[in-house]
Amino acid sequence: MPRPEIRNVTFTIDGLEVSAPENSMLVDAAKFGDAEIPVFCYEPKLGQPVGACRMCLVEIEGIPKLQTGCSTPIKDGMVVHTQTERVHVAQRAVVEFLLINHPLDCPVCDKGGECPLQDITYGWGPGTSRFIEPKRHFRKPLELSPLIAIDRERCILCYRCVRFSQEVSEDYQLILSERGAHSFVSTFDGHPYVGPFSGNIIELCPVGALTSTAYRFRARPWDIEGAGTICTYCPSQCNVELTVRDDRVLRVLARDHDEVDDGWLCDKGRFAYQSTHTDERITQPFVREGDRLMPATWEKALDTAAGALAKAGARATALAGGDTTNEEAFLLARLFREGLGAGRLAGSPARALSPVLSRALAAPALQATVPDIEYAHAVLVLDCDPVDDAPILDLRIRKGVRRNDVRLAVASARPGALDPNAETVLRYSPGAGEALLVGLDAALGGDDGNLGGAATAAGSDAAAVRAVAEFLSGAGSDIVIVYGERLLSGPRGAETAHALLNLAGRLGLAERDGAGLLEIPSTANGRGIREAGFATAHGAGYAHLETVAPDDEAAAVLYLLHADPIRTEPDRAAWEAALSGAQTVIVHASTLTATVRDHADVVFPAEAYAEKEGTLVHPDGRVQRLRPAIGRPGSLDAGVRPGWQVIAELATRCGLDLGVLAGPMASRQLFDAVPFYAGLTLDAIGGRGVRWPAGPAAGALGAGSWELARLDVPPLAGGGSNGTLRLGTWRSLWSSPEVDLSPALQFMRPQQVVELSPGDADRLGVRDGDRVEVGRPVPAGEAGSGNGTRVRAAARVRASIPGGSVFLLEGTEDEPANRLSGPLVDVRRVGGVGDTGQPAATAALLTPAGEGQAEAPPSAPLNIPPTQGSRS
Repeated sequence: MPRPEIRNVTFTIDGLEVSAPENSMLVDAAKFGDAEIPVFCYEPKLGQPVGACRMCLVEIEGIPKLQTGCSTPIKDGMVVHTQTERVHVAQRAVVEFLLINHPLDCPVCDKGGECPLQDITYGWGPGTSRFIEPKRHFRKPLELSPLIAIDRERCILCYRCVRFSQEVSEDYQLILSERGAHSFVSTFDGHPYVGPFSGNIIELCPVGALTSTAYRFRARPWDIEGAGTICTYCPSQCNVELTVRDDRVLRVLARDHDEVDDGWLCDKGRFAYQSTHTDERITQPFVREGDRLMPATWEKALDTAAGALAKAGARATALAGGDTTNEEAFLLARLFREGLGAGRLAGSPARALSPVLSRALAAPALQATVPDIEYAHAVLVLDCDPVDDAPILDLRIRKGVRRNDVRLAVASARPGALDPNAETVLRYSPGAGEALLVGLDAALGGDDGNLGGAATAAGSDAAAVRAVAEFLSGAGSDIVIVYGERLLSGPRGAETAHALLNLAGRLGLAERDGAGLLEIPSTANGRGIREAGFATAHGAGYAHLETVAPDDEAAAVLYLLHADPIRTEPDRAAWEAALSGAQTVIVHASTLTATVRDHADVVFPAEAYAEKEGTLVHPDGRVQRLRPAIGRPGSLDAGVRPGWQVIAELATRCGLDLGVLAGPMASRQLFDAVPFYAGLTLDAIGGRGVRWPAGPAAGALGAGSWELARLDVPPLAGGGSNGTLRLGTWRSLWSSPEVDLSPALQFMRPQQVVELSPGDADRLGVRDGDRVEVGRPVPAGEAGSGNGTRVRAAARVRASIPGGSVFLLEGTEDEPANRLSGPLVDVRRVGGVGDTGQPAATAALLTPAGEGQAEAPPSAPLNIPPTQGSRS
């Protein structure tokens, strides 16, 4: 549905005439008149109000009874009173009723000092209690989940947590058990509440009933400071407020930004801050001496690295990971191009598109925004699963479907969490995204000849592809295509980009406000790194380069900036060979990794995101600002230094003066170098960010027009002969170093799992939970490959996996998927269920909603007993 038009109406509250948006609820509209109406259950982010607590009662002229301000929309000419005696009596009665059984244990409650119940009791409560009977008692605290402690005596039954579970995250795990005074919050099956967004209920709770086990008893509100910054753990780039005490991050809260995150956080963003203070943190430079990395001074580390870079010259190569800021990427690109004459630069994972294609995909006219998802006529989710790739986008899509009747289609190789919400779902073979796009374009253009061939090449059928095309053509004018960057990776990335632009042109997305493309990069700042010019094919702002570095010469020096290719990049063997073959490997990292331990010759300690200053670019083009919340660890002369400073000092030693003496100077250089950033300043970006596609300099990139063309059908992408399967991989939100190093999230660390279709499993004699081995097909007569090029894991048989395909999880430490590089693999059974003594397919691994929202780790039920002294 289109965005509702905002029209102001005038009403009177407590004698003051006020103008506010029409149909706003009274509790919100009252703020325009400096009036406060107390609430407990009301939270606009949760959707339609329920009026459960009755704290917001007000008097409205013309209506005899008191009305709930949270569920009463304002009307023109309405006269409202919030300070009459009737209202005061009612509000005092509600507070008194809520405090009857409340334990009043504020001195030992984590919510004390920042508790709405405290504030409302002081402001609207009776001041004294008439209740002298014994209070209700529960056993406490109990673990609602490994992350959340529940104190049922403090609970006021506001429904916020239950509504979040059922109406926002849609995991449907939380319910209110029992009735009346015996009611309590629990999970419907009595097992722990495990989900990607469970921590939001801690922040939603208006009392101390739900508290963070990681933050419990760590600090009081008057002991802490709040610092706003941006989470860099995924492309969602949520706005967060870090709770800091004694230069340590103790908690992460949401910093509401409707244009970015809608005020929600995933559990990784909320709890993985613990990795900032891990024992694995690198806090000083290291230089390899013989076979060992030895602590070194900054001067020695910088001299060693600069000497190697200067000697390598054009044979130096750099890889930047997702934590890299725009400024770091820009300065390192300048060092390589201007100081070394080297141009082999890549984000992680690398993708190679020409400047023309990159500019076309980033054209302002084609850029959809996050709120566009919520109000579009239709959304197509293409080759991604937002709950793992950018979790907050998953919530935004669900919100649009539930509240605004947005129509949803999903086209992906692997089943995803949004499948049950979609009107139509299309499966295709892993890596066949180009063929699917060609098929959709042919169906929309009436080219039945191309449609059949493309559908076959995609491992699908023409009828299914035509159904998606008919969905898109009949959905309406405002269509948003949300696609994953992996769609454009691989050897045919350019052809796939052509096909995507052709589809966008066929649908007329560039011609409509509220429609367009929204890419989910593979890393947190993937878009910003590209726009800063950190790529082999183009410069800053997608500028054309006169010469492009060749790829055929082995790298003499590898510079890894916040990148761990052994874990994250495809073809692990090729990267291990490149790292072993390089004369010098320079690693800029914040924590110890296998790449650092086994291959680094020079190690520079890097900042964690809580310590960084710089800018990032959100997937929709919003430039956001990172601000340091805590100091960098280590001493001033030997500790962690800012990334821009390390690069500038390296450049100086290589004979290049970058002209950067402070972080803001690097930002200024970046804004001047990127044409469509013209006019940006750090002050303008502030705490809310600036979308450059909507800015005055956006035209510097071009209009984004794309001439339609008949596309060629790509090669067949189905499974191979002799029973081989086509390999697909996927990345879990939880398979990352930040999760590995956060004690609170250990139960969420996924194990490798091999996903098969029932038909393929039957053919191979594999049952769910069996141990299987995946590897490249071994020709007859050839000796089998060793464990180094094969992956052993538990099999998971899933009905929604397309036949002829097998899927492995990326980014795991054990049995990593990137051991395998070919598109075709064979699978064979090597053991039954439990042969290794480990859980086979019951790891704490989030799975799509159609097959269960989340699988809890093996544990006992919650075992929440009834009220002591009550009925059993």
